[in-house]
Amino acid sequence: MELSPFIRGAGLGASLIVAIGAQNAFVLRQGLLRAHVPLVVGVCVAGDVLLIAAGVAGMGRLIESLPWLVTMTTWCGAAYVAWFGLTSLARALRPAHTGMEAAGGREAGAGPTLRTALALTFLNPHVYLDTVVLLGSVAAREGGNGAPLFGIGAAVASCAWFSSLGFGARYLAPLFARPLAWRLLDGAIGLVMLALAGSLLA
Repeated sequence: MELSPFIRGAGLGASLIVAIGAQNAFVLRQGLLRAHVPLVVGVCVAGDVLLIAAGVAGMGRLIESLPWLVTMTTWCGAAYVAWFGLTSLARALRPAHTGMEAAGGREAGAGPTLRTALALTFLNPHVYLDTVVLLGSVAAREGGNGAPLFGIGAAVASCAWFSSLGFGARYLAPLFARPLAWRLLDGAIGLVMLALAGSLLA
């Protein structure tokens, strides 16, 4: 039995989105802090939906024809992700007495949180390659009404994933009642971010 374009889009979209990356690490951390979760989830979902729609509309061919744009985005993304990683490692190495102190507190307002979410969404060239180029090229093979259904499936997968990660993280809160757990999480996030920055430059 052949799968529908919607299911194929949801499956490929989920396989690309679930991979560990800067967005997922940030959404998880905000979810654990229960800080600006609707804002962060909304930005990530809206960004993915926008880029998936651009890919389905054929924007991927334009990106492939502008290598300088990919290069510029790569350098900007690598710099921001490296800074985010170093900040996470600094928190991991800083002694703290409570879980919330180890988490960095709730002092980050909506403005800084929004800027970070936007940067991690749109300054990562992998996001464009995955959503606009890859998903767009696969959607183009569906033809007819298949391409929009494929894109809708990928968008639904993105919405389900980021919503589950952001709003479901609170159930892991008991595990992060101790400062050591937050320091280990921030250390892991920092290493993932630095590795991602290195892979972008490589």
